[in-house]
Amino acid sequence: MSSTEVPELTHSNTEGKHLGLALAVISCAQLMIVLDATVVNVALPTIHRDLHFSLNNLEWLITAYALTFGGLLLFGGRTGDLYGKRRMFMIGIGIFAVSSLLGGFAQNDVWLIITRGLQGVGGAIAAPTALSLIATNFPEGRSRNRAMGVYAAMSGGGGAAGLLLGGLLTSYVSWRWIFFINVPIAAVVLLLAPRALNESQTTSGHLDVPGAITATGGMLSLVYGLSNASDHSWGSTATIVSFGAAIVLLTAFGFIERRSKEPLMPLDIFRNRNRSGAYAMMLCIGIALFSMFYFLTQYLQDVWGWSAVRTGVGFLPMTIGIIVAAMASSRAVSRIGIRLPLLVGPAASVIGMLWLTRITSTSDYLDVFVPLVIIALGMGITFVPLTLTAVSGVKPHEAGLASALLNTMQQVGGALGLAILATVAIDATNAKLHALHQTTSAAINVATTHGYTTAFTVSAGIAFIGLLVSVLVIRVPTFMSGGQELSPMEEVVASY
Repeated sequence: MSSTEVPELTHSNTEGKHLGLALAVISCAQLMIVLDATVVNVALPTIHRDLHFSLNNLEWLITAYALTFGGLLLFGGRTGDLYGKRRMFMIGIGIFAVSSLLGGFAQNDVWLIITRGLQGVGGAIAAPTALSLIATNFPEGRSRNRAMGVYAAMSGGGGAAGLLLGGLLTSYVSWRWIFFINVPIAAVVLLLAPRALNESQTTSGHLDVPGAITATGGMLSLVYGLSNASDHSWGSTATIVSFGAAIVLLTAFGFIERRSKEPLMPLDIFRNRNRSGAYAMMLCIGIALFSMFYFLTQYLQDVWGWSAVRTGVGFLPMTIGIIVAAMASSRAVSRIGIRLPLLVGPAASVIGMLWLTRITSTSDYLDVFVPLVIIALGMGITFVPLTLTAVSGVKPHEAGLASALLNTMQQVGGALGLAILATVAIDATNAKLHALHQTTSAAINVATTHGYTTAFTVSAGIAFIGLLVSVLVIRVPTFMSGGQELSPMEEVVASY
């Protein structure tokens, strides 16, 4: 459900040691990383109760992973170029496994939040190097395209698998096993990687460590300030200090990137109007998608009393809808161009989010199912043409950067949006509860639902901004006019 860094497709046709085994190793790693982005969602209410999370801290189980993963994704890809993709892939998987093990043993909220952040670090190193290893180990042509297809299926299926697996483990074993399950998978991947994967050639250069630190630190400070404002006040010392630190760090990041010889994020890449518009749209999509999963998961379990398993099954129509719509969109863009999909997709997402604002504490599943399907179709239709827009016209050596930035925008947008919308939801819930002058379970459910629908309303507004960006900013590139043949790079992206 997220765009992924697309490796430069000009590597030599070096064939891996064992292509089948190589694909299995890479796909298992990607499945584990993608799965972890959703597996926690259905376990949130259970973790909330067991570790006595506050509502403000609960969102950090999502944002800590999203910020470190998205913020360090470009940095992680660069480490593979400098030190070897297979080596860094294994290091990333190792970090992911150790942090998962520590997370499973967590005894309090701070412990678990820190390990979630470390999982994001491991994922940020493993994910871009895993995809690049396909270009390193599979020869160009049918073999590589087939590998890309399997990899994409794992990326798409990981969302559904995460929801179901999270529900099963939480309901029948323990929520701790949503973390422990990563350990044996990672162990198998680490055991087989040296046998199955060729090491890539390394390049000379240096890592933009100051850029990575200031960018990630600035975003963490900003999200913490937003969360703290809800828990305390906008004028509290901690809130002001956090916002001040965010301004200083993000400003420093801009100066560093402008002056660095090998910047983490070359600012020139934003000069293209269509590309910048695509990034802005993905930022809005990240906010809408993350908030929908977060609030609707808690609504189904806390208000309706659904089990974790039933919640996972309840989300399946959305995951299936995204995959089906994305596949249809990938075939359609070469015939009808990107203009229509980039209007229809965002518009459908807005309609679905607005529909969710109508739910009440006594709604039935049909009131959730219909908007879920509409949002899924909208998102699925949007992802492929949006990725094509982001990579159109870039230099060959910047293709990976351009597409990876989409993933970064989605993750960072989701983390920032969730911090804002969680504050909105909590304030709306408290205001409604105060207006009801009751603390019965029915009143709490009504107030809680009101908080969620208020957040959905704001989220729909942000999704509408994404639609406006598509209308006012995006101009159809020449290669995307209807019926024109796509380049090899664009065919691979469209296969997602």
